[in-house]
Amino acid sequence: MRKINRFISWSFLSALVAVLAAGSLAMAADAPAKPDAPAEGKAAIRLNAGESAAHTDEAGNTWLPDQGFDGGDTIDRGNDTEIANTKIPSIYRTEHYSMSGFTYKVPNGKYVVKLHFAETFEEITGPKQRVFSFSVQGHDFKDFDVFAKAGGARRAYIETVNVEITTGKLDITFTSNIENPEINGIEIIPAP
Repeated sequence: MRKINRFISWSFLSALVAVLAAGSLAMAADAPAKPDAPAEGKAAIRLNAGESAAHTDEAGNTWLPDQGFDGGDTIDRGNDTEIANTKIPSIYRTEHYSMSGFTYKVPNGKYVVKLHFAETFEEITGPKQRVFSFSVQGHDFKDFDVFAKAGGARRAYIETVNVEITTGKLDITFTSNIENPEINGIEIIPAP
């Protein structure tokens, strides 16, 4: 009799598990599909232009080293360079300049791209001394003047652009007007 009760208990338990599992699958099948947004759930990508190694900023965010640029050169202005208008001055102490483009592979989807700029070249002492144009995934910024946008030298300025990636990569082009284009950091943040 004991063997029969155990058999019935195990049979009942097995059947109950099967029913619950089938119900879970049916509920999952009935759940509304999420919109196609491969960027959703991905971590933000932060690139510190001009930096040779990964870097953690003052807010605890990790920035990857300089990569993805087409041409140009890098410079480190040193830890004693003071940068105003930011809580993360370390990002603005290095830069990539004189580049013609930037490309970075990302999953298709919607992103918020933040471009970090600060005029730290000592020979730029006023507006209209460095002017360049750039395009972020087809969004054009003509006659961009870092000094004018930031309100002076050694002051941080962030340009924010909403983009949709459909080619598996973020593309930015840079064109010199007066002096060379420069940038200090790029953030690629999945849009909600």
